Amino acid sequence: MSNDIRTHAIVLRRTNYGEADRIINFLTEQGPVSVIARGVRKEKSKLAGGVELFCMSEITVHKGLNNRLGILTSAKMLEHYNNIVYKLPELELASFVMKKIGGVAENSTSSEYFDLLHQILAALNAGVNPELVETWFWFNFAKTNGEQINLVKDAEGRKLDPYCFYVWDSTESALREQLGGNVGAEEIKIMRVMISSDLKTTSRLRDVVPRLPTILHIAKTINRQ
Repeated sequence: MSNDIRTHAIVLRRTNYGEADRIINFLTEQGPVSVIARGVRKEKSKLAGGVELFCMSEITVHKGLNNRLGILTSAKMLEHYNNIVYKLPELELASFVMKKIGGVAENSTSSEYFDLLHQILAALNAGVNPELVETWFWFNFAKTNGEQINLVKDAEGRKLDPYCFYVWDSTESALREQLGGNVGAEEIKIMRVMISSDLKTTSRLRDVVPRLPTILHIAKTINRQ
């Protein structure tokens, strides 16, 4: 049986090691992988182009014995999200998301975290509003972590009414009807789309920007519970 793994991967962290090597932490479709890239800091290294930050690559890793670091044997860049580095909001959000996902995906073998990060980087690179991207991230990060988000019934167990207004009740993790509340039918519709759709579909929503601060606050509150 081969000890080689071939998969799509995104660099989470790089650490210089020795004179020319790097230890690289990837997030792959099978979960996190840590490798040593021999000679990658040398000028003519064939690995260098595939281990850049903010890119997705196809890598081949020779698995180490006794849980030791794998050895990176090939890395081919497939997508480069280079536009991110030229805008501070996009750069800060991308870096934050990478750190956040890297922290929880450590023991996961699911492809969901990889897909989440891939969509975030692609959207930021394409110029999608960073606040929309962040809001979508928080909702889907919570869902990936197993958080059930109730957008069907209110805190009293009643079906949400499109003619009523609500506020988010963090104690009940549900919307509570309140006269003059800041969550109405449009906000509920947007949140439902964000939870059920990919980021590309969500980015096509119209008239969403003025409602993002309210929705982002709810998304962040869910992840603090």
